[in-house]
Amino acid sequence: MHDHIDLEHTPTAMVYDIFAETANELIGRYTALSDAAAQQSDRERWWQRALEVRDVRRSVPAHDRGALLEHITRWKADIRALTVPE
Repeated sequence: MHDHIDLEHTPTAMVYDIFAETANELIGRYTALSDAAAQQSDRERWWQRALEVRDVRRSVPAHDRGALLEHITRWKADIRALTVPE
């Protein structure tokens, strides 16, 4: 799956929406992994990752286009890495 999107001409407000939705998707993946983990240490590790993404989502200013794009790129790569091929 190819997640690259050209956001060069996308208004920053829309970039922020993509940032927030990408964060939510990654948080959902981490939460599912936490819920499904057999060992407490794995549950905690995935849950901490979800919290880290949540904290970043809350801390990046909506007008900081560079930071938004950086996190979108990183998070989409993380989502791809967590996706099991069918």
